[in-house]
Amino acid sequence: MEQLRAELSVVLGESISRLERVSEQPYAHMYSLYDQHDHAIPLMAKSFVCEGIAQQEAYKLSMLAREGDIRLPTVYGMVYSHQSSYKEILLIERLRGVSVEAPTRTPDRWDMLMDQIIDGVLAWHRIDSHGCVGTVDSTQENDWFCWYQQRVEVLWSTLSNLNSPLFTMADRRLLYRTREALPHFFADFDDPCVLVHGNLSLRSMLKDAKTDQLLAMLNPGMMLWAPREYELFRLCEAGMPDQLLFRYLQRAPVAEQFLVRRWLYVVWEAVGRMIHTGKLDRQLFDQAAKQLLPWLAD
Repeated sequence: MEQLRAELSVVLGESISRLERVSEQPYAHMYSLYDQHDHAIPLMAKSFVCEGIAQQEAYKLSMLAREGDIRLPTVYGMVYSHQSSYKEILLIERLRGVSVEAPTRTPDRWDMLMDQIIDGVLAWHRIDSHGCVGTVDSTQENDWFCWYQQRVEVLWSTLSNLNSPLFTMADRRLLYRTREALPHFFADFDDPCVLVHGNLSLRSMLKDAKTDQLLAMLNPGMMLWAPREYELFRLCEAGMPDQLLFRYLQRAPVAEQFLVRRWLYVVWEAVGRMIHTGKLDRQLFDQAAKQLLPWLAD
């Protein structure tokens, strides 16, 4: 932490008295910065543990802001870190507000907030990819099933070469079976790819603490062009995320098979995060595996 503080002081040209970690994601940590008088500086530092992601996020933030109606933080610059724990640092605008995870004051306000979120997300989802699919730095003309199958093969190959104790033999058998069953899961799939946020979750949204109005969205994922269902699968937790998901589906339905495919996306997303960060969300992985098992029965 001390080295990061000194590094940022040099970059910004002013003394940083302290850093305060405000969030921790699988790929990055977010810090608030304070000057020598202990006043909050109007920008934040997002430190990435993997190389190359900061530039992708900067591009993604600018494109989402340009193409949609929801506010996103402005990117001020990127720094290549000399620390062993971090590779890159993104300097972004500090936005006011509280996480949408905080309950609204009344049920009616939650209904209005959900509609605001859905209106903003649908604005992105109306932008067609014109045949492209993939991440911000590697788009290709392809169909979603072929692209996703390639991704699963890369993850499986990488995992096969890792002797990670985080995955049991039962976990690996389940992953192998889902990999073999991919054509079945995507039978008759024909949804087009659109512009997606890529990390749609309540913790990636800010609202006004007094009015419960949506203020901004943060922390986009790496995906740029994908079908709408790949945006929605992250809303798989019970409670407010589930409510937001099914309110979206009432307004803009997707294929019924999504209710099964979302658990497929969850397990392979967990694999990707473990490979890049060394951490596994065991509770979420086990929940998804349990939901998938009936669909993998011989």
